[in-house]
Amino acid sequence: MDPYNSKCVRASAGSIFHIGLVLGGPVADTVSHLRDAGLRVLAADGRTGRPLDQVEQRGVLAEPTAWLFGNEAWGLPDDLLALADEPIGVPIYGQAESLNLAAAAAVCLYASARAHRCNAGGDCHAVPATR
Repeated sequence: MDPYNSKCVRASAGSIFHIGLVLGGPVADTVSHLRDAGLRVLAADGRTGRPLDQVEQRGVLAEPTAWLFGNEAWGLPDDLLALADEPIGVPIYGQAESLNLAAAAAVCLYASARAHRCNAGGDCHAVPATR
């Protein structure tokens, strides 16, 4: 996949130009470099993961964090899941079977961004909706 494909760039709403990307390297080597740089590595996994809200309450997401996301249909292979410090699941309330990858990634990344903002002394409360 080319992250600079026009559809990917549009989907990122321009954020792709403001974040670091790692492409094409062996995942195990990349995870090792992330840890060496002081990041905690979390894996999104609905099968085995601790619920995201529990992880958020423990303050884990306020730490420098990298996420591993797998294939939408099959998730992360066991060997890649084992590279993570902790698997995290997005709780699903109601009757839905699962979230698609984009929705799960958005929820996880938003939770991390919010935790970082709160940790930095920013406003941690959602802005009330206006009508």
